[in-house]
Amino acid sequence: MTATRETRAPAPVPSAEPGGGTSKPKRRESQGFWARLRRDHPVLLLALPGIAVVIVFQYVALGGNVIAFQDYQPYLGIGRSLWVGFENFTILFSGDPEFLNALRNTLYITLLQTIFVFPAPIILALLLNSLVSNKVKQAVQSVLYLPHFLSWVIVVAVFQQMLGGAGMINNFLRSHGWDTVDIIGNPDAFYALITSQVIWKDTGWATILFLAVLSQIDRSLYEASAMDGATRMRQIWHVTLPGMKPIIVLLLILKLGDSLSVGFEQLLLQQQAVGRGVSEVLDTYVYNNGVIGGAWGVSAAVGLVKGLVGLVLVLVANKIAHILGEEGVYRA
Repeated sequence: MTATRETRAPAPVPSAEPGGGTSKPKRRESQGFWARLRRDHPVLLLALPGIAVVIVFQYVALGGNVIAFQDYQPYLGIGRSLWVGFENFTILFSGDPEFLNALRNTLYITLLQTIFVFPAPIILALLLNSLVSNKVKQAVQSVLYLPHFLSWVIVVAVFQQMLGGAGMINNFLRSHGWDTVDIIGNPDAFYALITSQVIWKDTGWATILFLAVLSQIDRSLYEASAMDGATRMRQIWHVTLPGMKPIIVLLLILKLGDSLSVGFEQLLLQQQAVGRGVSEVLDTYVYNNGVIGGAWGVSAAVGLVKGLVGLVLVLVANKIAHILGEEGVYRA
């Protein structure tokens, strides 16, 4: 008698459902607060320094805004300085020429950054994503990330060495007998200069988020659109940009909240070269009038108004995003 090997099917998994079928894993019983605290305490301990920094520098510091309602004197402190109500705000909105000039410059730089700086990482991410070779893509990304780690002191020094009166370009022009160009100290070229500095420093770093979003777009959508005869630009318009739209809306809303902060260090470092007429913004106005000029109350009032305007812009933009069917930053 020849032995035959029997092929046995795996034993069926007993089902707890009345009707039989494939059993499903039981839902994990919810744990209490203290049980979850014991379970996650290593992660919570790691987060404690970050939480402490946020509390001290973001929430405790909010209490300093009370000096906007005082004739604050540092040697008297908050407790003994004279309360003046809304007098500091009245000085601001009574037509102070320096404040109006700072506000005008701030709004103009904000407009330039929204038009030229904000779309730059999106365009760069699309260009990097079109590279076929991953090695080339990683090499280009590494080079583009580097300027983000430079301080504004170094960035301004680099531009001065390139474009200054004794810089490389002017030395080249001078050596060939041509007229030199004044870019660093020219007020007419100042806004183009600071916009190009921001793009050079931060565009590469800002592409990280957009490249992550591009990697999550379903490749089958590109294949389907290619079968329908879509060109490369059509695929970007109908597949790539709709996939990036939620994160673009989210970042734009967050940008509006910080729109009146246009670069304190960058502008202060170059203020002496071009003058305060074109380089004075709200942040430098606060520094020059508060720390240098001693008008602490007025400067605090400017900072408080700037923060409130940013909050209102975020709330309005988030509401508009909801009306247009986007998620926005939060859901009320």
